[in-house]
Amino acid sequence: MSAKEAAGATILIVDDSAFTLEVLQRNLVSEGYRVFSAIGAAQAFELLEKEDVDLVITDLKMPDVDGMTVVRHVRENYRDMEVIMMTGYATVESAVNAVKAGAQEYLPKPFTDEELFGAVRRALEKLKLRRLSEEDFPQGENWGIIGKSNGIRQIFRIIRKASSTYANTLISGESGTGKELVARAIHYGSTRASSPFVPVNCGAIPDSLLESELFGHIKGAFTGAYETRAGFFQTADGGTIFLDEIADMGLSMQTKLLRVLQDREITMVGSRKSQKVDVRIIAATNKDLYEMVRRNQFREDLYYRLNVIVINVIPLRERDEDIILLCRWFINRFSAEAGRKTPDFSAAVIEDLKGYYWPGNVRELENLMQRLAVMVDSDIIEPSDLPPYMRFSAPRPMRLDRTLAEVEGEYIKNVLDSVSGNKTKAAEILAIDRKTLREKLKKIGME
Repeated sequence: MSAKEAAGATILIVDDSAFTLEVLQRNLVSEGYRVFSAIGAAQAFELLEKEDVDLVITDLKMPDVDGMTVVRHVRENYRDMEVIMMTGYATVESAVNAVKAGAQEYLPKPFTDEELFGAVRRALEKLKLRRLSEEDFPQGENWGIIGKSNGIRQIFRIIRKASSTYANTLISGESGTGKELVARAIHYGSTRASSPFVPVNCGAIPDSLLESELFGHIKGAFTGAYETRAGFFQTADGGTIFLDEIADMGLSMQTKLLRVLQDREITMVGSRKSQKVDVRIIAATNKDLYEMVRRNQFREDLYYRLNVIVINVIPLRERDEDIILLCRWFINRFSAEAGRKTPDFSAAVIEDLKGYYWPGNVRELENLMQRLAVMVDSDIIEPSDLPPYMRFSAPRPMRLDRTLAEVEGEYIKNVLDSVSGNKTKAAEILAIDRKTLREKLKKIGME
């Protein structure tokens, strides 16, 4: 929310009873809201033209102009506003009509203070989400990272500090959180921006080949070395090398990397001559390196060499207010690529998306938005358009008669469904390699 909203939203109450207006205004002011009151629709319309209002609470039954007309007037003239309908003549038909006209909440009289405050909070939260989804996404200083949550703002601050130095940086976070995007932001925000940024996935290269890939080799160094070839460090000279999944690097290779960090020199495979390199090193992992050090699976001295500047990229489930921002950004992008009109999200879908655990983080969300942009034909995305495991459902008794393997198998199936059967993406979300995924699929009869 904006600073104004954080201090207290502005509410307009419309009713033909002066007593009701006085009670509601007093109660809402005590909660920190800025409140106006209007006796009847005519006065309300005048106030709406003069004041910046966030929420209108209107009675249904009023002389001359009823509350339904007030709702329609707000919807047709003030898009950036929410409406709550209250009435002492509550019927199913009137509730349905109020919602159809555009009221976000329906309060049958008499209602308690808690019911009033709850309805106001829900309506303002929906307004906040809509405003966030419609904001332009700032480019430049945010380096393409989408988010306004406190966690993301903290990451922006660390990126700015990290960009001003050449200190080694370690980025930690779950798979799919955008660790490489953070590394690129550090590089392109620094004075090395005009030099190469070289990403290396250490987990995807066998240890026997990693040394040659990183440091290069000379002709004849090993079978198949038909020519001298530079490695990633030479390619990144003057710029930045990003060592992703550093935890998957073997202990022998860790020792050689440590020497590079200490001496800023590399030795090509098959050569006895070292050469200086001017490379900034940024490493990333989705594992607990400190725990790996404790278990002697990662060199302690290398850990502290890398662990100068630390950035922990928080998982998407802890970035609640960023979810709709990311959904809107990706759905806009993929709809444009498909040459289709961008669909909107229903309030129910927003609740489902916010309530989902997002094990694959931003990568999983991006895949889902691409799928929805292609598959959904209507102008509104509804819960039925989501994968079954993401939809809200009534609580069911937890089955405790299933084995751990059965539970794991069901989860793997759900992840595969979310990425349209793409095993590479599924393995990334599950934080396992493709070989392990294939073995698990064989066990559940899906390979």
